Amino acid sequence: MTAFQEELTQGIETHSAETTQMVAKRLSEVIPEDCTLALYGDLGTGKTTFVKGLAAAWGITQHITSPTFTLFSMYAGTRNLVHVDAFRIKDTASAENLMIDDFLESPYCLVVEWPQKLIPLLPTPLWHIELGILGKEHHTIQLKQIDL
Repeated sequence: MTAFQEELTQGIETHSAETTQMVAKRLSEVIPEDCTLALYGDLGTGKTTFVKGLAAAWGITQHITSPTFTLFSMYAGTRNLVHVDAFRIKDTASAENLMIDDFLESPYCLVVEWPQKLIPLLPTPLWHIELGILGKEHHTIQLKQIDL
């Protein structure tokens, strides 16, 4: 485990969107190719802001938004980024109909907001990352677990 992974396991506090994006950029350097990130956290914890940091690290210049109504967005850079928002998914059958595996072109990073609705369907390695709010502009990011 790298020093940054150890730090992230302990939890990192951020105080701005820019700092959250910087944490994501640092993470982009240590996650393996063809990896899945499961982002846990309530509304407003910075999940999409985190994805923006990953996109910037991989040279993606498109505008990044949460795909709440489209369910997923795909972006190409030095790594392909597939961003899924599972908030509106009702059941496992609905999730299976997304056919996410069909869109994963190496090298990729699949990032899933509200992953608890898709866990049995997500490819590994799967990194569980929890984002939280401690107060206004005071957030936390913590690596909880890596499933290989």
